[in-house]
Amino acid sequence: MTLARARLGVNIDHVATIRNARGGAHPDPARAAAAAQAAGADGITIHLREDRRHIRDADLAAVRNAVKLPINLEMATTEEMLAIALDFAPHAACLVPERREERTTEGGLDVARLHDQVAPIVAKLRDKGIRVSLFIEPSKVQIAVASAMGAPVIEMHTGKYVELVFAGDKAAAAEELKRLQEAAAYGHERGIEIHAGHGLTYDTVHPVAAIPEVRELNIGHFIMGEALFIGLDAAVKRMRHEIDIARGLA
Repeated sequence: MTLARARLGVNIDHVATIRNARGGAHPDPARAAAAAQAAGADGITIHLREDRRHIRDADLAAVRNAVKLPINLEMATTEEMLAIALDFAPHAACLVPERREERTTEGGLDVARLHDQVAPIVAKLRDKGIRVSLFIEPSKVQIAVASAMGAPVIEMHTGKYVELVFAGDKAAAAEELKRLQEAAAYGHERGIEIHAGHGLTYDTVHPVAAIPEVRELNIGHFIMGEALFIGLDAAVKRMRHEIDIARGLA
């Protein structure tokens, strides 16, 4: 079955991680953004964390100046990040959970529990004309709350699915994929645009990209890791091709 083309957002955070490990200006995240654009990315994702462990404030303008693609700013639900997002005015803002001690985002934002904290931020971002996305678990409860908040987009957390695949637990992985499929259908029925991301690789992207309702996948760490071996251009093009295969377009 042929599906509509799904967009590929490339997260360039870990270019900044390498830069910050040594200090100085190399490698340049803005240059990586431009290279991803040239290789066929549909958008650039950056996560400005509270501790600035990778992307830093100055990178926002630098990345914007380097590309013509829409920028998706991942951000914590804090007043500091809200102020930065309103000033920067990216195409999209994806609200994510954030803990200082975590190595990477470990799960979806619990918008049901944090409704009173998240809802005002959603409203203020929307009032600025920013497309708001909520990074959540594939849960009907979370999706229903996201819908009630007026969030036009959700991004389903695919990390658990990827972990189960690589653990070799086929039954549990199949059950988690089913959960992703059902959540995507449920969100679509409620008029929400469905995105997905976290931990996806060439080997795990196909079943997720084949979910008909998924319109965008945001992938970073794996692409940047592959770029060490085959180059960023080839890594982005390969992921783009794998997504197109899953959609019946290649």
